[in-house]
Amino acid sequence: MTSSKPKSVPSPNDPARAASYARFIPREELNSFSAWHPGDLDGGPAPQANVQRGRDEAPRADAAAQLAAQLHAARQAGYQDGYRDGLVALEGFKQSFALQTTAQIGTLLQSIGAELAGLQQEMARTLAVSATHLARAIVRAELVAQPALVAAVAQEAVDTLLLSARHITLRVHPDDHAFVATGAADVLAARGARLLADASMTRGGCQVESDIGVIDASIETRWRRAAASLGCDEAWDGGADAAAGVEP
Repeated sequence: MTSSKPKSVPSPNDPARAASYARFIPREELNSFSAWHPGDLDGGPAPQANVQRGRDEAPRADAAAQLAAQLHAARQAGYQDGYRDGLVALEGFKQSFALQTTAQIGTLLQSIGAELAGLQQEMARTLAVSATHLARAIVRAELVAQPALVAAVAQEAVDTLLLSARHITLRVHPDDHAFVATGAADVLAARGARLLADASMTRGGCQVESDIGVIDASIETRWRRAAASLGCDEAWDGGADAAAGVEP
């Protein structure tokens, strides 16, 4: 029988043994660790540290995805709300701008209408004045060219009197006396009227006096009525007409 020599075991107080157990690894230097179980060296189940970490990271990933989805939904909702509010604001601005523009255009049209109305009135007045000036020149020229026309005026004035009128007197300009005496002789004789020359009368006109009234057929009165029908207040002697050659 072979005897074996007992193996010497270092004493716990041996300095070499104490040195071998004096060093430890701090936790912050460890990447991962797990408790040792029997069978780890025999190819048993793998350590559960990574599995536990995977299980912990899965809820975190789900939470991050859920948070990202919530943020995306919030952004989309904010975008939709902002877009809707923008459309409402734009529509309100369009309506306000349309109302303001319509009011401004209406005011402008009223102003233009008032200016046009004033311009039309001024043009009408200017046209009426021009027409009366032209008519006055024509009448004066006609009186010079055909002075005998005063006889027709005198006859018409006498015929205007009522048949019951008495004491009839016809006054004409001295230069027209001969024309009236010749051209209206029958009417004057029929009505028993006297023909008088009056230098205060304007050539081309006459005045009939009777016991029931006076008929003014002077050139000034007839001209004033003609000018009034044109909306103009132009006197017969309002301007000299060199071509007329007729006394005012």
